[in-house]
Amino acid sequence: MGDSTPKKLTVQESFVGSIDQGTTSTRFLIFNKEGEPVASHQIEFGQFYPNPGWHEHDPVEIIKSIESCIEGAVEAFEIQGHSAKAIKAVGITSQRETTVVWDADTGEPLHNAIVWTDTRTQALVRRLKTRLGADKLQDLCGLPLSTYPSVAKLLWLIENVPKVSEAYERGKLSFGTIDAWVVYNLNGGPKKNVFVTDSTNASRTMFMNIHTLQYDEQLLDFFRIDRKKLQLPEITRSSHPTAYGTLTTGVLSGVPITGCLGDQSAALVGQKGFSPGRAKNTYGTGCFLLYHVGDKPVISKHGLLTTVAYDFDGTPQYALEGSIAVAGSSVKFLQNNLNFIESSKEISQLAETVPDSGGCVFVTAFSGLFAPYWIDDALGTIFGITHYTQKGHIARATLEATCFQTKAILDSMQKDSGKALAELAVDGGMTNSDLCMQTQADLIGIPVERPRMLETTALGAAIAAGFAVGVWESFDELKNINTADMTTFVPKIDAAERDQRFGKWEKAVQMCKGWV
Repeated sequence: MGDSTPKKLTVQESFVGSIDQGTTSTRFLIFNKEGEPVASHQIEFGQFYPNPGWHEHDPVEIIKSIESCIEGAVEAFEIQGHSAKAIKAVGITSQRETTVVWDADTGEPLHNAIVWTDTRTQALVRRLKTRLGADKLQDLCGLPLSTYPSVAKLLWLIENVPKVSEAYERGKLSFGTIDAWVVYNLNGGPKKNVFVTDSTNASRTMFMNIHTLQYDEQLLDFFRIDRKKLQLPEITRSSHPTAYGTLTTGVLSGVPITGCLGDQSAALVGQKGFSPGRAKNTYGTGCFLLYHVGDKPVISKHGLLTTVAYDFDGTPQYALEGSIAVAGSSVKFLQNNLNFIESSKEISQLAETVPDSGGCVFVTAFSGLFAPYWIDDALGTIFGITHYTQKGHIARATLEATCFQTKAILDSMQKDSGKALAELAVDGGMTNSDLCMQTQADLIGIPVERPRMLETTALGAAIAAGFAVGVWESFDELKNINTADMTTFVPKIDAAERDQRFGKWEKAVQMCKGWV
């Protein structure tokens, strides 16, 4: 891997770039040593839904969006009087389980990427659950069998797409999550063949042993994957000076890529969740609550996932995770499908036209229900509609759905860890709604803390990259980053009302099963 001694940099030349490749858009941000974004550029890209429950991205469009974002952000950076040479390293954070397959010789994608939200693999997953040893998988890899991890998407592609199965039989099928595809392409594709991933992303495939951070023969055997036929990326640390290569084209050609984190791990790092007991919730397309448990994995008994939080120095840190499939995308549903609002930020205004949800409960199970329920055969269901119901009631019920699921996850985390959380750090688009965050504090009964700068996912990737080149050398240096102007939401309802409202939600969850 080469010399891993970090280079000492002076304060004035320490800028770090961050590629934030999300589910609906790509961004490139440039951070200074104080962790403040000084320039950024964002591009939305195509979402493809070929059939009900299917969700795809064009892998080539994703790479083009990254290249365009880098150009746009660097141009804004230079307009401010900075030089592109001051950007010492680049980190990558990306959507995690989304699956890309390509030809190992040519680097050409063999199919659209299958997105983490995609549910076409339901029948395949049910089949896998009947195999001998299915009940032992979570102890090995930290994840239960569901449509969510990458493995089911890969198996579906091998079974259903002739180009993919032919490449597999020839031993020329490369498989990776988005981070591996991005690193491979930014390094020039097959010419340099830099084919790596980090353990936070690899822990979402079901191929990696959560204890050893290596691909596991028992897991590969269970899924009947032949290692001679499938090219898998090498697993390395989240922060590394040489393993991820360098950008080969564009305005930052020659700049090293030195950090790589799955988006939710990056948000935990960006929220400075460096010690056990810290937790963050990111309200993006979906919603993801990570709770740092330390340097030993905790296998959940209450419907949560075990994942790698980050690995900066060869001592991996672990987290319990609760994943909600639908959060911000439920607001987009009201906007795009039902025309309730013209932009996402109007959701709070609409919800505030009524004092409560008017008895409406909206279980937003558009992709089934993830943690802690894991109900694949649920569909989105609204209960309690009467002649009294208005758009505002449904808007409130939509925001409440994410808050109720977050409470369910926190309850499970308390059971698994034996510890109650004292406060919850939050980020992501939905946190712009004061109503949503106040509702969240009310329903979980602890303070909710929202930082002023919400780009914590991109900041996390920048931190990982910066550590590898000596921009930062200890977590202590980061303790004051993004702490000014924090907004704290304190619970305003009592335990009896909280229990009554949550009881109604749990009843609705039980009633929304069995549609598929």
